[in-house]
Amino acid sequence: MFGDKKNKLRDSERSLISETVSIEGTINSSGAIDVAGLIKGPVISKEIVIRETGSITGSIEGDRVEIHGHMDGKIMGDDVIIGSTGTVKGDIEFSNNLKTENGADIDGYIKKTQGSKSKLTTDFLFSKSKDEKKSNESSGSETVVNKDSEVLA
Repeated sequence: MFGDKKNKLRDSERSLISETVSIEGTINSSGAIDVAGLIKGPVISKEIVIRETGSITGSIEGDRVEIHGHMDGKIMGDDVIIGSTGTVKGDIEFSNNLKTENGADIDGYIKKTQGSKSKLTTDFLFSKSKDEKKSNESSGSETVVNKDSEVLA
């Protein structure tokens, strides 16, 4: 259970936005964030989990992103999981793995990117400029996957 610390974050490195909390603004974390409440604004973290009661309106970026609640905005991550209770209204960009469970609701484009786009480091959080974010969002080719077809270019 507490075996390999390289692959799992310790509980002390996790932050919880509980069901009774509503936040408006940018959230940055070098650890993990569990969202059971409401967030309006971008979220940047190593790991982001939106629980069934959680909702984010804004973009999210992380190494690992897991959606079991509601997400309205762009998702960028190395590994992205959309659970059976997850609803996503927005585009998904992933570089490693994408998993969707039966019942997941996705309304947007899905794009696999080359390599890791994430610039998550221990001191990335408070030095990332708006210009860097804009240039990252506007580059690259696009592959679109939907339920009705295999791959569209």
